[in-house]
Amino acid sequence: MVKIYTLTFAPSLDSATQTPQIYPEGKLRCSSPVFEPGGGGINVARAITFLGGKATAIFPVGGATGEHLAALLTEEHVPVECVEAREWTRQNLHVHVNTSGEQYRFVMPGATLHEDEIRRLEEKVTQIEAGSLLVISGSLPPGVSLERFVALIKSAQQHGVRCVVDSSGDALAAALDIGHIELVKPNQKELSALVQRDLTQPNDVRKAAEEIIHSGKATRVVVSLGAQGALAVDANNCVQVVPPPIKSQSTVGAGDSMVGAMVLKLAENAGLEEMVRYGVAAGSAATINQGTRLCSHENTQQIFDYLSQNK
Repeated sequence: MVKIYTLTFAPSLDSATQTPQIYPEGKLRCSSPVFEPGGGGINVARAITFLGGKATAIFPVGGATGEHLAALLTEEHVPVECVEAREWTRQNLHVHVNTSGEQYRFVMPGATLHEDEIRRLEEKVTQIEAGSLLVISGSLPPGVSLERFVALIKSAQQHGVRCVVDSSGDALAAALDIGHIELVKPNQKELSALVQRDLTQPNDVRKAAEEIIHSGKATRVVVSLGAQGALAVDANNCVQVVPPPIKSQSTVGAGDSMVGAMVLKLAENAGLEEMVRYGVAAGSAATINQGTRLCSHENTQQIFDYLSQNK
């Protein structure tokens, strides 16, 4: 089995609560908060664990919030390799309004990383076994430059590590410019920015994804299409998977669940269609839950079986 690692530069301690309604100035009475680990790569590792796989999460931790985050991951049996940081790990807040069903997500900036902390994270990456998969996911906090981000990916590739990048904007474009990225998962807007043109016609998304593949920037491109599921492209195949109609409680964690499921299948050497089908199933499974909860193995498998029978 191919080993899986994830790297998160900006982890978070996520808290979720509910309140009857939201209005200015008055005191908003909330339910007892539920705390969960957060941050792109950390959630990918959690999703893989929930689905029966194993992934080691690499990330910085700082202060009491960082200690709480690491303890929660230990409770979930997610292997971790932490780098101690000076600044406290950020804490985000997710509020569900009972009367309207609205969701409010308050996302704090990532804690600044200092030179020695970044270097220790880089050292952990260079120790990853050749042939392993490394998922680099989430935003870049203050202190981590685009140049440092690119250098880390190049170093990992030189050590024989297969990199998956789940980011956006300049970071995603810079990663693709390196070339040979195993998997990227842009949405349609992000894909449009990558190819620098509007994607308005039915075949535009497919053609744009194929350009990225044929240019050698990525081996697989999976375009997230919201309610229309996902379009997956590699050098030889193109497949779209549409999820079943499900009442969505929250979209938080759907993208990370999808990436985790696809990377797990990638580690099993599954084909493109099976990989994206399992990813769509896990992303859909995450939307069944309120708050910040990720996919469950049971719900993912049920949706995957449905999609397999109705392809």
